[in-house]
Amino acid sequence: MTEPPDAGGAGGCGGGGDGGDDCVAEDDTDVAIASDFGDLIPAQELCAGQCVPKEPLGWSEPTLLWIGSPDAVPSCPANAPIVGYEGYADFAASAPHQCPACACDPPEATCEVPMEWRAYASFPCGGPEAPAASFAAPEGWDGTCTSANAVEAGRTCDGAQCVQSLAIQAPRVVSAGCAPRVMEAPESPDDPATAGSFAIVARACTGNASPPCADPGMTCTPAPPMGNAAPPEGFLTCIHHEGEQDCPATYPDRHVFYAGVEDTRGCAPCGCTEPTGATCSVLASAFSDEGCSQFVAGQVITSDASGCGTVASGTALGSKSVSVVSLEPGKCEAFGGEAVGSIAPTAAATFCCHHTSSVPA
Repeated sequence: MTEPPDAGGAGGCGGGGDGGDDCVAEDDTDVAIASDFGDLIPAQELCAGQCVPKEPLGWSEPTLLWIGSPDAVPSCPANAPIVGYEGYADFAASAPHQCPACACDPPEATCEVPMEWRAYASFPCGGPEAPAASFAAPEGWDGTCTSANAVEAGRTCDGAQCVQSLAIQAPRVVSAGCAPRVMEAPESPDDPATAGSFAIVARACTGNASPPCADPGMTCTPAPPMGNAAPPEGFLTCIHHEGEQDCPATYPDRHVFYAGVEDTRGCAPCGCTEPTGATCSVLASAFSDEGCSQFVAGQVITSDASGCGTVASGTALGSKSVSVVSLEPGKCEAFGGEAVGSIAPTAAATFCCHHTSSVPA
């Protein structure tokens, strides 16, 4: 059977040979330390910085973190010269977002002239089943003189003179609605550059790969040159995770930072309600001839109700015309223009630190 090297053979340290001087020399060398894999790690290859607990699964390796005012951000220390992260905290928004007021232009409207005219064989004007003769205007009529659907003199309806009264449909206001507009903007509109600011800056610094720690449950991070178990002055030893997270017990001091802000502020678009209060009135005239020269009857009719007037029994209705007397287009109420959206920090990151911080966060 083969024996392990230096298992008590001649010349070995403590083996009874002449190796005494060699043994003394070996005592003066650095002591090797066993790693968790059973290998020996020379002491000069062990961590010269600080050994801290290994990070939990999903967290970054420990890094050096500085937290403070934006006007005092230091450079990364020489033993951790790489800027691995910069974030911000304590965001203060500017004054509330200001929006201009909304208004509505007057509606564009026209007065649609009456199209339905009926001569009734009675007075007052009868209902839908009463004997009558149509004196309707032609499709698309604009109110100018027309002889369409004339009723000759003496026409009878169910044995009675058709023309004894004349019913005329009420005119109608036709509106295209109101156009919204923005009134004068506030004197001090928001400037995107002054939407707000952060009071705290965080800078995380990392170094190159570090030698291992003697304890396999620990990991090596930069520390002052003498190897004190503390980070460089002004820095904390922390692990990092994206999002807002709870801290593990080994790194209990929690700080949350953000990459920046998202500004979704704006103003709701202006709009207008449908017009209300619109009215119009027309002068409707009937004539016995075809050229609107021999006047028979006339009425001023408003958009509120149709009209009915007497006509001499049996008179001819040869032509008609309508002219607009008045038009009130109504008005619309404005809506919209209120401030919408928000400004808020984005891209949160959680840093959990090994030592309780004495700096604001």
